[in-house]
Amino acid sequence: MPDIIEELKKMSQKKGFENKTDFQQLLEKCKTITLSSTDVEFLTELYSLAKNLYIRNTIMMSLVFCEDIDLKDFFFKAFKKERYLDMRLTAIRGYANYATEKEVEKLMSKFIEILMKRPENTPYNYQEYELIRSAFGLPYLVNRFGYACFIQAYAQEEKQYNAMPDAFKGHFTINEKGNSVQLRSPEETTKMLDEFWGSK
Repeated sequence: MPDIIEELKKMSQKKGFENKTDFQQLLEKCKTITLSSTDVEFLTELYSLAKNLYIRNTIMMSLVFCEDIDLKDFFFKAFKKERYLDMRLTAIRGYANYATEKEVEKLMSKFIEILMKRPENTPYNYQEYELIRSAFGLPYLVNRFGYACFIQAYAQEEKQYNAMPDAFKGHFTINEKGNSVQLRSPEETTKMLDEFWGSK
């Protein structure tokens, strides 16, 4: 099997590589391999330069599994950089591998504050909620660390999720490895959402 990181390095030299499907698919494979410190160096550099959210998110999801390499500072900066709650939570998941509970609480306090404001601007925030409540998200953090801040965030997210109409629930999730899993066909999702908006 060709070296995934070497292939990514070659492809990243080409213009517009971030939006190319073959590059994104290869990057996804980083979640399944053991990354060396050199590989991690390349990926963190790629993250810092990437404008594409999918690329940054995939890199973070790959790096949360590298617990033997100190990425505390990387994940702290990633939390500050990202705006979407699911990406912030991935940064917290990585950060929690190295940080104390008190350090994690500081980031989670900000996370919960933003989460509670979401319904004001995005009342049907189902995509972000599904990512947060998935096996890769808060349930993992609650089960592994048991910190009160994770339990509080999960309860708050579930309260907001359950307050949404059923038409927005259960379309997809994320598994333990950070891969998307469709729970309904695209046609069924479209039909449910169209019926909801049509009844308004």
